[in-house]
Amino acid sequence: MTGVIESQENKDLRAAVAALGARHGCGFDRAALWSEAAKLGYLGVNLPEQYGGGGGGMAELSIVLEELGSAGCPLLMMVVSPAICGTVIARFGTDAQQRQWLPGLADGSLTMAFGITEPDAGSNSHRITTTARRDGDGWILTGRKVFISGVDIADATLIVGRTEDARTGSLKPCLFIVPRDTPGFRRSQIDMELQAAEKQFELVLDDVRLPAESLVGDEDAGLLQLFAGLNPERIMTAAFAIGMGRYALAKAVDYAGTRQVWKLPIGGHQAIAHPLAQAHIELELARLMMQKAAALYDAGDDIGAGEAANMAKYAAAEACVKAVDQAVHTLGGNGLTREYGLASLITAARVARIAPVSREMILNYVSHQSLGLPKSY
Repeated sequence: MTGVIESQENKDLRAAVAALGARHGCGFDRAALWSEAAKLGYLGVNLPEQYGGGGGGMAELSIVLEELGSAGCPLLMMVVSPAICGTVIARFGTDAQQRQWLPGLADGSLTMAFGITEPDAGSNSHRITTTARRDGDGWILTGRKVFISGVDIADATLIVGRTEDARTGSLKPCLFIVPRDTPGFRRSQIDMELQAAEKQFELVLDDVRLPAESLVGDEDAGLLQLFAGLNPERIMTAAFAIGMGRYALAKAVDYAGTRQVWKLPIGGHQAIAHPLAQAHIELELARLMMQKAAALYDAGDDIGAGEAANMAKYAAAEACVKAVDQAVHTLGGNGLTREYGLASLITAARVARIAPVSREMILNYVSHQSLGLPKSY
C-alpha cells in the first residue's frame, strides 16, 4: 500500500540519508551538509527529472528531511526552497521560470525563500495586505512580511501578494518571484531565542517594481496555486517535527538503557519506560498520517491532501513536543546541559506547533472542513 508501507526504493533512500545525517550529526555545518545533500540528489528528489531533479514527490522529500532531523541535522530551508517554491514553479511556472529556477533548486546552487506571513494577518491568509498593482507591462508590490526564513541566504523570495480582480473588485492571492537585491525589497533580522542556522526576517516591500515575468502562474488561479505550496509546507513541517522527536527519543532511550541508579538501568522501570514507549507510538502514528498526506498530494488529490497534511502537521507537532519533553525529563539535570543537546529542542519543538499555521487553526479547519461544523471565524 503506497504511503503506508514504503517501497524498497524509498527504504533505500531513507537508509542512505540516515547515513549522511550520521556523518554530519548535531554539530553540523549547514553549508557543508546542504552541498553534500545536493550533490547526492536529495534536495531535488521531488523536482522533475528534465530539470535535474529526482522525479519523485513529497513522499521522497519528506523522507530526506525526517532522516536528517533524526540525526540532529535538519535543513529547514528544505521546507521552503524545494518543497514550496520548487513545487509551485514546477506546477505553475512558465517554461522560462522553470528553466531559470528548477535546475538550481534541484542541485542546491539556488535557494528560494517563501513570504506569506504578515504582522497583522497571522495565520489568516485571507487578510494579507501586500498588494500588487499593474504598472505598464509589469507590477508594483507594496507591503510587509514577518517571520520569513533564510531570506539572507536565498537568491529570491516567492512573495504572496494580492491583486484586484477586474470583474469583482475583490482581492485575490498571487505569487511573485522577488530577487534578493531588488530595489525597495528590504529585510531586517528578527532577534529570536530559537537557535537555528536559518535566521528569521521582517520584510518591507516599498513600491518594488517587477517585470511581468515575475508573476508565477495564472493571475486568476488564486488559492489553487497558493495551496499547491502550503500543503507541501505542512507535510514537510511534519517531517521536520517527526525527525526532531525521533532524535530526542533516541537520546532518551540510550540514556535510560545505560543510566543505573538502583539495581536496574532506569529504563527498566515503567515510570520511565512507558512514557518513552508512548512517545514512540505517537511519532509512528504521525508518520503514517504524513505518508498518507504525501501519497495523496503526489497522486494529485489536492483536496484530500489538504485535510491529511493539516492532520499530519498537527499530530507530528504534538508528538514532537511530547517526545522532547519526555526526553529532557528522562535525563533529569543532564537534559538541560549542552553536552546532551536536548535543552535547545524545548524551544525548537514548539515551532512545529506554531508554524506555518497554529494548531488552533488546524482544529478550526478540521472542525468545519472535515466535520461540517459551523465556521467560528
